Amino acid sequence: MLCLAALACALVACGSPRLSLRPTEHTFTASDYGSALDRWTRSADDFDFGRLTEVLHVTATFESHEMRWAYVVRYAADHSMTTEEREHLLERSLGDAQTRHRFFVTVGAPIFREGDLTGEQSDWRVLLVDDNGHQTEPVELLRIPRPSRDMRAYFPAIHRQRHVFRIAFPVVDDEGAATIEPGSHRVTLRFAGASGTVNLEWDLDGMGAELERP
Repeated sequence: MLCLAALACALVACGSPRLSLRPTEHTFTASDYGSALDRWTRSADDFDFGRLTEVLHVTATFESHEMRWAYVVRYAADHSMTTEEREHLLERSLGDAQTRHRFFVTVGAPIFREGDLTGEQSDWRVLLVDDNGHQTEPVELLRIPRPSRDMRAYFPAIHRQRHVFRIAFPVVDDEGAATIEPGSHRVTLRFAGASGTVNLEWDLDGMGAELERP
């Protein structure tokens, strides 16, 4: 029994580390992009068990501060950018991170058109949910009908049978409250509809950046 308890503790200790939303500097090489992508990507299936058919398949990458940094380093290396060009691109991306939580999302459904979150045939509602249950609607939901070669290289979840989207939520809502409060231990990207609910979850270290409020 003691051995089993020790093994259980070891398994917990060796679990996936919680992710950080803190805007800290990172040291990446182009080859580190894949591991960063894995850390910040989630995938889930929701099933209608009455019909035993897949209702929705979603894969999403949270474009966090760390993920943006790794992406810029990889992109700059692939496109032979100068140091100055890379720093300019990084500055723009990290500046955007101060106002938007962005996700790169692919969606598949048994009836292809119903996976288009922007289409008339789709009734799915997309929400960002913090660990207090506060829900925020997106300020941007952009469908990408023809993903570029670069997108297909950097986001391998892209497939011809899936729709591709960029979805953005405000860092601060209309009432001045953070949509992911500092100290949060989890954030959820939720797809909700009559057919079911898909929750993609990222566990956080609870040490997010404090917001500068007016």
